Amino acid sequence: MTQGAGLGPMVRTMAAQPPAPVPPGTPGAALDGRPQDAYAADDAYAPQEGYVPQVRQDGYGPQAGQVLQDVPAPQARLNPEVRVRTRARPYARLTYGTGPQATLPQDELPADYTPTERDIPVVGPDGTPTAYTDTLVDHPAVDLQQVGEGEAGGPLYVVGDVHGYYDELRAALFAEGLIDAEGHWAAGNTRLWFLGDFTDRGPDGIGVIDLVMQLSAEAAAAGGYCKALMGNHELLLLGAKRFGDTPVQSGAGTASFQAAWLLNGGQKTDMDRLQDHHLQWMARLDAVTEEDGHLLVHSDTTAYLDYGDSIEAVNDAVHEVLTRSDANEVWDLFRKLTKRFAFRDESGPQAVRDLLATYGGERIVHGHSPIPYLLGEVGTEDGEGEDTIVEEPHVYADGLAVAMDGGVTMAGKLLVVQLPLTV
Repeated sequence: MTQGAGLGPMVRTMAAQPPAPVPPGTPGAALDGRPQDAYAADDAYAPQEGYVPQVRQDGYGPQAGQVLQDVPAPQARLNPEVRVRTRARPYARLTYGTGPQATLPQDELPADYTPTERDIPVVGPDGTPTAYTDTLVDHPAVDLQQVGEGEAGGPLYVVGDVHGYYDELRAALFAEGLIDAEGHWAAGNTRLWFLGDFTDRGPDGIGVIDLVMQLSAEAAAAGGYCKALMGNHELLLLGAKRFGDTPVQSGAGTASFQAAWLLNGGQKTDMDRLQDHHLQWMARLDAVTEEDGHLLVHSDTTAYLDYGDSIEAVNDAVHEVLTRSDANEVWDLFRKLTKRFAFRDESGPQAVRDLLATYGGERIVHGHSPIPYLLGEVGTEDGEGEDTIVEEPHVYADGLAVAMDGGVTMAGKLLVVQLPLTV
């Protein structure tokens, strides 16, 4: 893979003004009446009218006011039998400016800003972290430099969006027999792919990245592999670290990575713990791959076609963008990989076929768009509606597409499944 670009220190400046709202009728804007997003016209999930944020009740993470010593150790909280069954909540945004852990003053937020539910507080009233995961990478048992890979031919597994939910990830991997109770690789020559979006919205994105890096080394040593694709939130975090409040040209006006990161779930504890090796690892991630007839991508978009007519060309182009490190160019890449729903409507099957014809494979597997939103089952405007239970991936687009984002940020399920599916 192409070496990632050199990364400078974090830019600490005053927050940039968020871009102006997208006017009605703007090309590319969502067609279903949802408010437009601060950084991409078709990536908005604002809470429905009457929605009241709730705190997760599944036992993960500290409640407000707890101190570090009161939080159970991650292994003590690990319960592979947990299966969350809940009505899907409207997709949430970070509560910056609305609580004791706020980092943006309320009067600096745009008038149309809609806060995210903070499912698990990670910053206490005094501004200090209440808990974070001391991962195995903090005390590595193996050399985390790239380990040579054998000819892995074991079972193939994929993981949907994680978004900082470290405990849920460990529970899901343990339930599938991929790791042991201590969080070490236990799957021999199994092949494991993460579909991207490791950070933001949840409490421990850096812990998630550390775990994936650790499992990559351990799997390679065992004759298998653990690999990851680049999601739009990896680009967002890279951009926030590299460019801070540097203005970039957005379809909605002037924007900045820092403002977009804060508005879309950026966690201060993640930024504080972000180190050079995390940045280098993210910058080297591929955007597309093919395994056993499955075309694996993060986003349900055809925007990958803008970057090349082969898997190798797309990945090289993405790496070159990050190597050149031009803020506007990286923003454009981020914006394109934030698009969604290309496979959902009547034209969806043909969009999938176009990607498969270009890059290969018989079925596309993606994350990015939560399954309840693909199904259009998000409750009524007053917050009432039938329960949407996510228990498995969603197969759609004439059976050509598999959606893997179970909506863990909405108290849904973090999906880890073996391919091929039996449906």
